Order: sequence, then C-alpha cells, then structure tokens
Amino acid sequence: MISIEPNELSTGKLHGYLLGAVSPRPICFASTVDAEGNVNLSPFSFFNVFSANPPILVFSPARRGRDNTTKHTYENILEVPEVVINIVNYAMVQQVSLSSTEYAKGINEFTKAGFTELDSEHIKPPRVAEAPVQLECKVNDVISLGKEGGAGNLVICEVVKLHIKEEILDENGSIDPYKIDTVSRLGGGWYSRAKSGLFEVPKPLTTLGVGIDKLSEEIRNSKVLTGNDLGMLGNVESFPNSEEIITFINASEELKGILNSNNSEVIHKRAQEFLCEGKVSEAWKMLLANSGFTPDP
Repeated sequence: MISIEPNELSTGKLHGYLLGAVSPRPICFASTVDAEGNVNLSPFSFFNVFSANPPILVFSPARRGRDNTTKHTYENILEVPEVVINIVNYAMVQQVSLSSTEYAKGINEFTKAGFTELDSEHIKPPRVAEAPVQLECKVNDVISLGKEGGAGNLVICEVVKLHIKEEILDENGSIDPYKIDTVSRLGGGWYSRAKSGLFEVPKPLTTLGVGIDKLSEEIRNSKVLTGNDLGMLGNVESFPNSEEIITFINASEELKGILNSNNSEVIHKRAQEFLCEGKVSEAWKMLLANSGFTPDP
C-alpha cells in the first residue's frame, strides 16, 4: 500500500489516480449554445444524478490542467444557462470521442462528429438525435471549485423535459440496461460497456481529427460502416498519399481482388474489418483505393 498526500503530486498525476480509481463514471454528452447561437457539443465524465424531486443532474467542465483555460461548454452556460444532457451508448462512442477534440470556438461538433441536431422543446440547445435518452435542462447554478488548472466547475442542472427512445424500454416501460447499452469512462483511454466489459478508445488530446464532415458522401452514407466506424475514420489528422495506398494494395492479392470486384459493400466490409483490428490507416487505404487509386494489374 502506498500513501500519498495530494499536494505531493502534480495535477496531472493526481488527476490520473482519481480517474483511475473513481470508475466507471457515466458520461454527460452536453450540447450548449453561446449568446450568438453557436452550438457546442462535448462529453464530460465528472457527472451523475443527484435528485429526483426536483430532478437534478450535476456535471463539471473542469479548467484545463495544462494551461488553466476554460472549456467552451462552461463559457456557453454562463451566457445561456441551458444544456441538453445526452446519454451515450456503445453505438455512438467513437463519434463522442471525436467530438472531444478541441476544435476552435464556433466549430460545430455535431457536424464534425457526424451527429444529427434535433430541436429541443423548452430550451435553445439542440438534442443529439442518435442518443437513446436526451434530457433538456435549465442551469440552476454554477459553482466554481477553484481558479487553478484542474479545478472543477459544478453545473447544477434541473431536468425540464425527458426524451426516451421506445426501443430501449422493456415490457414494463422501464429502461432495459441491455437495450440502452450505455458506456462509461475509466482512466486514460479506457471505457466500460455496461453489458459486456472494458474497451479502449484513443483520446484525441493532441490531435485534431479531420471530422466526419470531411469524409466523402459515399463513405458517410455507407450501408456497412457504422457511426463508430465513421468516428474512427474522422479522427485522423491526414490521409495516406497515393504512393502509400498503391504500395499497400499491391502487396496483397486478396485486397486487389476485393477492389477489382467494384462492390462497394464488400470493400467497405473489408475496411470495417481493419477498423475492428484498430488498423485505421489500412482502412483508409482500402477506402481511398476504392475512390480512384487503381492497383497494378
């Protein structure tokens, strides 16, 4: 057993211990707007429900540890004290991770992460149509816990409207934990899937993914690739060049045969298999080869 005083650790090290120990944590996928109406969408794992009457949720967009700046969600809530808390399930987790990329203020993460905006009924921020549960909230209070990097800002929210997809309900009208298939956060890049177990998603702390909006229409509208697949593809900073693509394809008779079939579904399925293996670059080479790079005979 090691025993440590918090002030003996750097903020980053302490943060890592706390997040690794206090886990799994539910995810608040928060959509907000600023005074000009610009939309922001971002996930937070300092989050939970604290009251049913009144219905109160609390989450914390903490100050950044590396430079002590505040997050757009926090800034927006001070301007427009409203938020939609969208619940995250496994089918959308890669896109949610992509939305955590620190895009510049004014960039709409709905667009970058490939989510659909759905008008709220009582508040200004839009809902995430893909989320199994969407909670429209007014912000009752924001409590600052400090002024240094890593300090939290407790956003105390009161639910004013619930939206629940019928397909996640059981025969009694209750939420079925298997059907909602929620995910939660642990330390580092680790997540937990409620109905199965642990998995890892690289967190885009230092990268700036191109975004799903930069993918071709054929890829975005694929009958094979899922939202999670698109999230992985949109999280790259650059694409393979033509030489890399041709070298990759020409090294495999299997891949050349798949491409020469001109069957987009088969090609997308093979790219999806690469993604399942964590081979994002290989998946991109397969998809880009199908878009115009022809392998040698």
